[in-house]
Amino acid sequence: MHSTVQGHMVMHLVVSNELSFRIMVDLEYDAADPFAVRFTFHLPGGDPVGWVFARELVVDGISRPSGEGDVRIHPVGAELSEVRIVLHSPEGAAVLRAGTPALIDFLARTDRLVAMGEETAAGDLDAQLASILAAPGCENAG
Repeated sequence: MHSTVQGHMVMHLVVSNELSFRIMVDLEYDAADPFAVRFTFHLPGGDPVGWVFARELVVDGISRPSGEGDVRIHPVGAELSEVRIVLHSPEGAAVLRAGTPALIDFLARTDRLVAMGEETAAGDLDAQLASILAAPGCENAG
């Protein structure tokens, strides 16, 4: 059984109302980190840029405004055929447009691997607990 889901899609990097660039985006979901999805943006003339999103944020952003802080996702238009993703960093903000069909397809495949709401059951809880308890400062927490 595969423990990852990968996908590729085209998004638009919005420069202004009149100008945007098509960019390729790699999507990856790993059952070992069931709450996260990774997006790698292949920017024109630059190195790939990776961002990690909460899977639930992407799911929610397809149908309603979601997110706070550095990442915000919201649907565009009444048909919900597109989402706008706004990424904030110390260097500024990037606005991207993405078609929802490709995102929905990718998210459906992640759900078949680890169902939404079942993420904690997918991880090795004993190993995670041992890791937390082995961290500095947890020697005699009890």
